[in-house]
Amino acid sequence: MNLGTLSAPRKAVLALALAVGLVTGIAAKEVYDMKNPPATLKLADPREGSLKNTFAPVVKRALPAVVNISTSKVVKAPTSMRGGRGGAPMDPFREFFGEDFGGQFQAPKDRREQSLGSGVIISPEGYILTNNHVVDGATDINVTLSDRREFKARLVGGDSRSDVALLKIEGAGTLPVITIADSTKVEVGDWVLAIGNPFGVGQTVTMGIVSATKRGNLGIEEYEDFIQTDAAINPGNSGGALVNERGELIGINTAILSRAGGNQGIGFAIPANMARDVMEQLRRSGKVVRAYMGIIPQDLTPTMAKAFGAKDLHGALVGDVTPDSPAAKAGLQKGDIITEVNGKTVETANQLRNSIALMPPDQAVSLKVWRDGNARNLSVTLAEFPTEQQRASNDTRDDNTELSGVRVEDIDAQTRRQLNLKPGTQGVVVTEISSSSPAADSGLRVGDVIQEVNRKPVRSAADFQRAMRQAGEVPLLLVNRRGNTLFIAV
Repeated sequence: MNLGTLSAPRKAVLALALAVGLVTGIAAKEVYDMKNPPATLKLADPREGSLKNTFAPVVKRALPAVVNISTSKVVKAPTSMRGGRGGAPMDPFREFFGEDFGGQFQAPKDRREQSLGSGVIISPEGYILTNNHVVDGATDINVTLSDRREFKARLVGGDSRSDVALLKIEGAGTLPVITIADSTKVEVGDWVLAIGNPFGVGQTVTMGIVSATKRGNLGIEEYEDFIQTDAAINPGNSGGALVNERGELIGINTAILSRAGGNQGIGFAIPANMARDVMEQLRRSGKVVRAYMGIIPQDLTPTMAKAFGAKDLHGALVGDVTPDSPAAKAGLQKGDIITEVNGKTVETANQLRNSIALMPPDQAVSLKVWRDGNARNLSVTLAEFPTEQQRASNDTRDDNTELSGVRVEDIDAQTRRQLNLKPGTQGVVVTEISSSSPAADSGLRVGDVIQEVNRKPVRSAADFQRAMRQAGEVPLLLVNRRGNTLFIAV
């Protein structure tokens, strides 16, 4: 073909056709190459390498030992709405219109409530660890294993103070069992998995890290030493497993800190060591017996350490000593700083409280105490933790002032009655306090009874004024609050 004889439009069409053919050829070549890849092309296995890319092996080890727990209990209707028989008051409308007037005033009936949670199989005999609040008050407890086997469970025992409960299932045959790790080895930053039954959707695994350890003073339980994690924990996860990167149990998932009721990255688990100690007592006797020393410990702040002349910041400050308690008999005093128990350093008040509680009653413990600038050793023989009634029997409480933003008054007969103070209680009562004052920032409250300033007794408002004028840079107050004393450094 002579291109020179073609008109311009025909030349353009021919050029376009050649271009399309060239592109089509390239495309065909590409398709061919993909269908016949060169020998050097290797398709990667996305799970090759390190754990690094998958937690599947860990989940396969741990998940079978995590169970779903469903409970039910009968909730009684209020007795005041049951027709007024048996000494219960009659509903006023029924009393006026007559019994079951028009069928409108039928007494509410008892109802059955159901709830869901999780648990962990910890022995081949069928023992299962969970939270006490998962099974508290339950009349029926059902356990479903990961292989869908279902069993009726028996409550061996529960401990509300630590929120640990122990269940038992019978005739299960071969059971998957989780390995319990030493939770004292857990460190902030460790990878963790939370396994449970959130919202009743079925077994679920979430991943995170250890955000903190030894969390206490949260007001969730009476005895707290939580592992904090950002692994998603939601309602229904309670009693489930928190495991490490080897699939070992390091904690029992227990609570979340949330404004909306769902996961916000702050979850708490009971350390495996604490759960194991409680479990062993429940397995032996069905209950937990704790030791008791008889003090109210406080954390030692830098300000308080300075006020007491303490060299170190570790230790627990004795804010109060219960009369006739083991601590009182051993010679412990308000203002003592306990720095060691049986040779082990005391870091915080919460640590001291937990360590004593886990000891058996009647055990003798050696304390190292800082008092008046000197270290001394004391021996305390612990007693059994008193009942609520026994603790309630020890109930007490302690004009213008030199303390900025604070107003105090003498204790008169009316104040003594209002605050339920024991006869002979000395001190001055805080009647007003500015929310912006240093005293408020330090924790002083209206209703507190100030009994000492810098370790010297205060018996009147005039005493308090003089003591405050003579106080140094950091006044140290001994305060009686609802029957317990504590130190406040302002």
